[in-house]
Amino acid sequence: MPLRDGVDPTRLVIAEEEAGRTLGDVLEARFPGTAEYVARESAAGAVLSSDGARLAPSTTVTARQAVWMYRELPDEIDVPFAMPVLYQDERIVVVDKPHFLATMPRGARVVQSALVRLRRELDEPLLSPAHRLDRLTAGVLLFTRDPAVRGAYQQLFATGRARKEYVALAPLRAGLELPATVESRIEKTPGIMRAYEVDGPVNARSRVDQLAEVPDGRGGTVGRYGLRPETGKTHQLRLHMAGLGVPILGDPLYPEPREVVDGDFSDPLRLLARTLAFTDPVDGTEREYVSSRDLTVVKSAAESSRRPDSAS
Repeated sequence: MPLRDGVDPTRLVIAEEEAGRTLGDVLEARFPGTAEYVARESAAGAVLSSDGARLAPSTTVTARQAVWMYRELPDEIDVPFAMPVLYQDERIVVVDKPHFLATMPRGARVVQSALVRLRRELDEPLLSPAHRLDRLTAGVLLFTRDPAVRGAYQQLFATGRARKEYVALAPLRAGLELPATVESRIEKTPGIMRAYEVDGPVNARSRVDQLAEVPDGRGGTVGRYGLRPETGKTHQLRLHMAGLGVPILGDPLYPEPREVVDGDFSDPLRLLARTLAFTDPVDGTEREYVSSRDLTVVKSAAESSRRPDSAS
């Protein structure tokens, strides 16, 4: 099934306990309140089995059967910040992702993702991210245009050959000796927002350096830190900074979770993927891309006003 307005179709697999029921009953149980939408999609021929056969809500399903369809898009709060293109050629597109924008569709955030936004803006359904940035992290993000070379660019990140440098704003801590290399084991359970450092072999390593002291807007100062992840575990830099006693400003999860109102853009995570450099796996060119964004300490009323021309 082709993309629909920049969004991929969804593949659902029927579970053992769902076998023998009608497709309509299964989908209503999984996604309550969508029966009317499913009926319309089915009537339009947009609910299919893997062999391309049209499925109706009355179809009896079997265990491990695959069902392809387009999910009903959730109501989403617009992320009102621009995502400039830093570079593009026939193979790749490099963007400057804003805070609060997911890299890929996930859960309740589908259209408000860098992937769907870029597919729509460029009218290119084959675009795919070569790596990911957390939704709350801003900065340089690489997409591929050509599926034939997608794997080569993804391997740059999977094998650690892409050189990434971040900057962050965080408190100062007396006695903290920097630069330092922080090592730990990080585990994350799917469906749980936070990741955790646990005992066991090291799988996460970060280089941390203090670059400067900057005014905090209240008569004091905070630190501007340079971060270089040597691995790519979920929330790695956020966990390692919190572990050093200098949690990144604006972090809603570490060291302790705090409630954040969806749509409040006034207090972004002060973490920026500033530089991405690598040897191009196709032509051997040395490439480097630098974010045009900067981090500010003070909460910005302008950022919460949702003006389309705002930047995070």
